[in-house]
Amino acid sequence: MPAQRHSSFQRISDNGTFDVIVIGGGINGLGVYRELALQGLRVLLVERNDFCSGCSSAPSRMIHGGLRYLENGEFDLVRESLAERDALLRNAPHLVRPLPTTIPITSLFSGLFNAATSFFGGSGKPSNRGALPIKAGLSLYDLVTRKRRMLPKHKFSSARTTWKQWPNLTRKLLFSATYYDAWISHPERLGLELITDTNRLAPDSAAVNYAELSVTDGAYSVTDLETGNSHLVTARAVVNAAGAWLDEVNAHLSPQKTKPKPLVSGTKGSHLILDNPVLLKALDGHMMYFENTDGRVCIVFPYLGKVLAGSTDIRVTSASRTRCEPEEMDYILTSLQLIFPDVPVSADEVVFSYSGIRPLPSSDQDFTGRISRGHFTHKMDGLVPQFCMVGGKWTTFRAFAQQTADEVMAELDHPRKLDTIGQPIGGGADFPLAAGALEQALMAEYSVTLDRAKHMVTAYGTGARQVLNHCVCYADDQPLEQDCAYTLAEISFLIRHEYVVHLSDIVLRRTDLAITGGLNLFLVDALTSLMAKELDWTSSQIDTERRSLLDELHHFHGVFLTAQSQNSKSRSMECV
Repeated sequence: MPAQRHSSFQRISDNGTFDVIVIGGGINGLGVYRELALQGLRVLLVERNDFCSGCSSAPSRMIHGGLRYLENGEFDLVRESLAERDALLRNAPHLVRPLPTTIPITSLFSGLFNAATSFFGGSGKPSNRGALPIKAGLSLYDLVTRKRRMLPKHKFSSARTTWKQWPNLTRKLLFSATYYDAWISHPERLGLELITDTNRLAPDSAAVNYAELSVTDGAYSVTDLETGNSHLVTARAVVNAAGAWLDEVNAHLSPQKTKPKPLVSGTKGSHLILDNPVLLKALDGHMMYFENTDGRVCIVFPYLGKVLAGSTDIRVTSASRTRCEPEEMDYILTSLQLIFPDVPVSADEVVFSYSGIRPLPSSDQDFTGRISRGHFTHKMDGLVPQFCMVGGKWTTFRAFAQQTADEVMAELDHPRKLDTIGQPIGGGADFPLAAGALEQALMAEYSVTLDRAKHMVTAYGTGARQVLNHCVCYADDQPLEQDCAYTLAEISFLIRHEYVVHLSDIVLRRTDLAITGGLNLFLVDALTSLMAKELDWTSSQIDTERRSLLDELHHFHGVFLTAQSQNSKSRSMECV
């Protein structure tokens, strides 16, 4: 068992008395875990799978104000989202970066009454967004951020001017509008950094993955799903941050004679990662924010040397793990032809796909885009008071955590000690303002190449020093394979310090090897061998882990790894 995970269970075994138990290790759960622990409460977080392995691993990787939420009249949500976007740009600059965004506009007045329709109860799809409503929305964006502006104001351009920068854009263009939001490179890593920060600042609290909370004979117990060991625990309050599984957890912890009305009504969102150099060049560093023929807003932007495109928004009736189905892939690929009709795109260029359920508030809206992306808490009775976190999105996780923590602390009569709006996250602490300064410092301190320094800064920020200190003490540290950014010692560090239990934890969440299409069987075998050495796996465990990863990649991400070619790079993709 990894040392950190062993230490967490040891703290539970030594003292099972907690102030609050948080159920769910997605971004909302991790946010409220940190929020409560930093206020001086002793907190236990329990995650049934790996941290950030559910919906929190499947976002559009945008950190944004929510321009289209204005159509739903959610002005407070936009204001909150913009404030939290800017806070993440300051607090986690190694993972959250500005994203110039361009909207191709093909009409002038259309969509003027979208917001009014929503305000008066309309639930159908909005009209095509024209220049005037987009101008109004972007002006409001600028107005909200005028006192603490971090990003440039929006600008409008004529079709002629737009085509000079993006010659491949549709000839139906009348105007374009460019504004700035942000993107997150490694969302799962940000979640891990919330845990490691909390370990350092509030060491009496504990977070455990691959564990489950249950109620037996009126008492709580937490079970390590890897060993089967259980520990009795107590708490004065429980926070249900199970996301799409929130109603399922409620039924498990507080069974009722009559089934209550669901709090969560999820929609499924799928995304593609494409290896298409022509499309990547056509984007010219911008995200294109556009609408499909069904009124659904779509996105496409450069992502770690590839192209990220999405997404779908399909109602689901129950919580389960999801995958991008062939019809969804066709939907996304076809949408790209609306804005870049002369840039060929093909399913053969998809190197990775992913899908998740958005845990939205229960709604009877006909058009899923009308369902609020806001958040609220719902208090329930149980062994102790239970606070359900309903809704939310990646951008606003800290604000939602703060809101929930304040309600929990009011229940426990515990005062707030600090405001986390300016709290650095992980490798964002002491991050230099000057571009490239940290890379230069690492090159001087550790004699690494510029490429190596850039990789370390991108993945770990100022935490790169801790990783490199481990690497310099590691015998014969080498890249996992030629041209691979990750090294043996680096992976060793992640295994030892980041709650890694399974091979998929490394491949899918602690690194970007899979999502960037850089995976092959040689790398899988190298990672398996290293994990077996670090975690003392048996030959049976080695076979199980390897087979489980390959099955997961194939079934849920459309990645089918073939037998190795001479240069170890053979790979094929197929639709699931």
